[in-house]
Amino acid sequence: METTVQSPAAPARHTRSRPGLALALLASIIVSLLASSSAPTPLYATYQARWGFSPITTTVVFGAYAVAVLVALLIFGRVSDHVGRRPVLFAALAVQAVTMVVFAYAGDVGVLIGARIVQGLATGAAVGAIGAAMLDVDRTRGTVVNSVAPGFGTAAGALASALVVRFLPAPTHLIYLMLMAVFLLQIAGVAALRETVTAKPGAFAAMVPEVRIPRRVRRPMAIAAPVMFAVWALAGFYGSLSPALTAGLVHSRSALYGGLGLFTLAGVAAVSVLLMRDLRVRPVMYIGTGALIAGVIGTLLAVDAGSTAGFFAGTAVAGLGFGSGFQGGIRMVAPLAEPHERAGVLSAAYVVCYLGMGVPAVIAGVLVVHGGGLLVTAREYGAAVVLLAAVALVGLLLDRPKAQAPA
Repeated sequence: METTVQSPAAPARHTRSRPGLALALLASIIVSLLASSSAPTPLYATYQARWGFSPITTTVVFGAYAVAVLVALLIFGRVSDHVGRRPVLFAALAVQAVTMVVFAYAGDVGVLIGARIVQGLATGAAVGAIGAAMLDVDRTRGTVVNSVAPGFGTAAGALASALVVRFLPAPTHLIYLMLMAVFLLQIAGVAALRETVTAKPGAFAAMVPEVRIPRRVRRPMAIAAPVMFAVWALAGFYGSLSPALTAGLVHSRSALYGGLGLFTLAGVAAVSVLLMRDLRVRPVMYIGTGALIAGVIGTLLAVDAGSTAGFFAGTAVAGLGFGSGFQGGIRMVAPLAEPHERAGVLSAAYVVCYLGMGVPAVIAGVLVVHGGGLLVTAREYGAAVVLLAAVALVGLLLDRPKAQAPA
């Protein structure tokens, strides 16, 4: 039997003391990272009125973040398997705290795009390390938290930002300064965490962009990837286009309405993860793809009919699909990774997710300006998401293993 020998100065390989607190802290970091990424969504109308940019600029701002996350995942996704989880988290949280100050005092759209890029780099560097650390602490509970925290964070950021903009002074400053304070507190929390990985050579080699998936994970990843791409493409839809769609439906430019679509989608997604965490993986994936198709079709029909209630009802059904599809994908691949592979495998999964979120959103921004406008682009985007979900569903149905491992 293979054993690991540690030097007296080496950190503990596993967090034995208070694993519940460690999981809670790590989950809170994912929540705050995703909350900070969605916090600008209700403010886009304010920025647009103040700086006079076109709708395509909104999707460029959104897409810049997604591309930066992708770059960071490819470069830094496996680094924590070599240097440890804590150093990566310290660096990412420090950069995030500084970026919040840049957001708070941004004076033009160029600074806003630059802040989004730096924010995306810090987030991409952190998410793989956080997810792997949660699996190090508790593989079962860590897998569930990996699934629920992104949706909860996205929902919390959109709603908190909308409420601050609507009811508190200095809307373009306060939400970012509040998030900066949260990141500083989390840095102190990380200082109290035990390291879960023993440092080993190869950190610089791990920074060469490469998506390395262990052989035993490749087939599950191939099954899960289309589902995760589709559900995060839907998140891109709501992050880039839903503020404008909602404003047209309710005939109001209020930031509270601007963030409500994304909050509904991500909030329902987070709740659905908790409700279905004990179901087997494949039924969860079937529910996710089916609900995604039904929800998007319902949302598009509601937009055509001018129905605000129908729009949010369809969004809620799509949120069920988002949560189910994402957690099914994570549960399908994450538990199969060995400790020294976890950050790399989770980073590969997030590469798929952020490709789905970023690329279609940028294309949609171009089409809004140079294509058929907002409503036509929304229909085309929604149809593409439905098609992606249908392809994923066909893939699930065609791949029927003779003996399926327990969830």
